Amino acid sequence: MGADDDARLRLVRGFSMNVPHNRALGMKVVDMQPREAVFELPYDEKLVGNPDTGVIHGGAITALLDGASGASVFAALTDFVPIATLDLRIDYLRPAEAGKSVIAKATCYKVTKNVAFTRAVAYHDDPDDPIAHSVGTFMLSTKVGNLRS
Repeated sequence: MGADDDARLRLVRGFSMNVPHNRALGMKVVDMQPREAVFELPYDEKLVGNPDTGVIHGGAITALLDGASGASVFAALTDFVPIATLDLRIDYLRPAEAGKSVIAKATCYKVTKNVAFTRAVAYHDDPDDPIAHSVGTFMLSTKVGNLRS
C-alpha cells in the first residue's frame, strides 16, 4: 500500500467516524485496506433488542453492515464522490451473543461508473461463523456540484 493509499484510507476512516448515526451507535473503525473496511459495534445495553436474551437488535447490525460496506466503497474509489445505499440485502444466520461486540468485514468487489457492489459479513470471533452476511449496491454520484436548491 502506497502513501496515497494510506492517506486516502485515513480520510475514509475519519469520514466514516463522522457519520452521526455511526457515532451514536458506538461504531469503531478497526481496519481499512484498499476496497475493504472492518468495523466494530461494541456491545452496549442500549442496543439490546430482546431484554430477555440481551442480544443486540438486528437494526444495529444492519447499520453496522451498511456503514462498513459504504466505507469499503470509499476505500475502493480513486476520487471521492457522494454515495448512497441503493440496496442492502441481509441474511441473518444466527443471533448475536449477549455481551459480545459484533465485527463487520466488508469488501467492495466491483465499481462501475454509477454503482459499486459490496459483500460483508458480521461475526463475533470468526468470520466463518457469521451472525449475518450482506450484499449491497451503492449509487455513485456523477454530477457533483450540479445540484439545484
